[in-house]
Formats: sequence, C-alpha cells, structure tokens
Amino acid sequence: MTGELHSSTHPPLPPTTEEDRFSWLRLLRSRKVGVTTFHRLLAEHGTAQNALAALPEVARKAGIDGYEICPPGVVEAELKAARAVKARLLCLGTPDYPSLLADIADAPPLLWALGDISLLKRPAIAMVGARNCSSLGTRMARALATDLGAAGHVIVSGLARGVDTAAHLAALDTGTIAVMAGGVDAVYPLENTDLARDIAERGLRVSEQPIGVHPQARHFPPRNRIISGLARAVVVIEAAAKSGSLITARDALDQGRDVMAVPGHPFDARASGCNMLIRDGALLVRNADDILSTLTPMEPAQPDLFESPPPPEREAPDIATLHRQILDKLGPAPLAEDQLIRDLALSARVVGPALVDLELDGRVERQSGGLLSRLH
Repeated sequence: MTGELHSSTHPPLPPTTEEDRFSWLRLLRSRKVGVTTFHRLLAEHGTAQNALAALPEVARKAGIDGYEICPPGVVEAELKAARAVKARLLCLGTPDYPSLLADIADAPPLLWALGDISLLKRPAIAMVGARNCSSLGTRMARALATDLGAAGHVIVSGLARGVDTAAHLAALDTGTIAVMAGGVDAVYPLENTDLARDIAERGLRVSEQPIGVHPQARHFPPRNRIISGLARAVVVIEAAAKSGSLITARDALDQGRDVMAVPGHPFDARASGCNMLIRDGALLVRNADDILSTLTPMEPAQPDLFESPPPPEREAPDIATLHRQILDKLGPAPLAEDQLIRDLALSARVVGPALVDLELDGRVERQSGGLLSRLH
C-alpha cells in the first residue's frame, strides 16, 4: 500500500458532512474491506475519499485484477432503506457514537440505530446466555435485569431466544439495547417480532450490518464483540462449554470488561460454560448486588512505562518477500499481531500495509482481540 501511515495519536477525523458519511459507508461496503481493513485504509490515506481512490491499486498489488469499489447506487439504496425504517447512522468519532464501544480495538466504524440513542450515554451491563435456558435461568435473567435496571443500568443483549429475550423483556421500562446480528430492521428469531418492535419504540436496536441483511451464522461472532463493547460488564447465565455466550465473555476480557457468571449444577450441560468461567476467575453472581458492588471503573488503557524495548528493526524486505514471511509465520491457530511484528523484527508501519494486502487477497483472516490466522 502507498501513502504515509498516520500516527495512532492522531487518528483520522470523523465524517462531518453527508459526503463524508457516504464515502465511509461506500468504503466499508466495498468488497474485501472489513472493519480492520477499513481502519487501516483510513489511517494510511487520511480520508475515505482518498482510500476509495487508492483501493483498486491496493487490490491490484495484492493480486486482485479488475477490482471495483462499492457502486454509489448500493450506498444510495441502503440510505433510502434506512430512511424508510427511520434508522440513524452513528459514525465512530462523533458525539452520538457510544464512547465505550469506541475504545475497543475493532470498533465498528458505522452503526445503524433504531430507537432511543440516548441510552448509549447511560451505564450498561450485558446479559447473555443459553437459547434453551431452563425456567430457573429465565427467572434469574428477569430478576437481574429488573434489579440492574432499577439501579440505573441499561441492559444490553442480542435478542436471541432464552436468556436474551427474558433480559430484554424485564428491562423494557428501564432501558434495553438489542444488538442485531443482521440488519437493524431484520428481526431474528421471528418469534421476537413483537419484542423487537417494543424495543425500537421504548429502547434501542443497533447493528453494523447493512439495512435489510438477514443474519447468517458468520454474523454472530462479530456481533458479540459489540454486545460486550457497549457494556461495563458481561453477565453469563446458563451457557454450554462451547457457545456464543463464551465468545462474548472472551471478547469482554479482551476489551477489559468485567466478566461474571451465574453458577449451575455440574450435571447440567447448560451451566458448564458458566462454571468454567467461575473456575477461571469470573465473579460468581447470586443477585444484582453481587454485580453492582464489584463493578470496576472504566478507565482508558494506560501505556506500560516499563514495557520492554522493541527488538532492533532490520531493513524491510520487498513486498513479495514480506508477504511470504508473514504467511510463513501464520497458520490456522491464531497469532497476536504484535507477536507477529516482533517475530518479523519489523515495525508496525511496515507490516501493517502488507497485512491489509493479504486480507484483501483472502489469505489472512483477522479475528477479535488483534489475532491473525492464515486461511490457505
């Protein structure tokens, strides 16, 4: 990639005009441009307009011929659809964008919001758990959501069956946010259509997906980072050992949030994930007081003044060689980007653009928490 990488202490300016917002949306909707690639392109080129102009050449250098950026008509159609459902576009860096979410490493550049956006300014706690939860799990979710709402906290969840549904219903009067896996207007499951309507009228629905997109399995893991990113803490109620709720808990830990769990009987598979979390250090939750009394203040991460100095940087290789070296270091198992940079003994300024090339070429996948893996 070409251009000078901006310092992380001087991030690109947020969109201030309709033209800027249109360009942000067009860049994010372009083929092979995900959240991480969007941030890198914007950092390197300064504005979305400049990034769009450079994108075909970036793709060509990554081995993709005939690359075309998102057509304007696609963005115009999305904006028209958003107006039809009365959804509002929230852009990273603007006053309406939730501040806690803005602090995570892979913050969504854009969020569609439907409902009361003032809820994004209030302290929030996320509640997640099993879709096939027990009657006791449902009662616990309702009790916690009711008491936390009465204490002034907004309840964030994912509008799924089970625990999510119980939490949203209990918090309708005090404030609830549903983070959608598909478009902000695409209700899933359909049995929650009435609940989704009530949340849009009395709470808030948000999504990073285009308007009208029906949720697919691949949408749920990235959606979970938004659930945890909006909240000060994540409370897990009835979760299996391998479940989306544990993905949300891992995202929360990566984001510096408190993770809490309601214990369950060892013979109940629906409680195995919660019991594992407690074993590994999550706070055991019996009631809302357990949560409220242990919330830690959210403070910006401070740089480590005693961090070890980076290894001596060697001369940067040519692009093809660098691509090969990166791929040689990566495999199916995720590797932290900062570890990759240390292994290569190169600066982030050199490695970052090469990673964008490989992401665009579909050979490297970026996961939450700054992890990278090789696709093929």
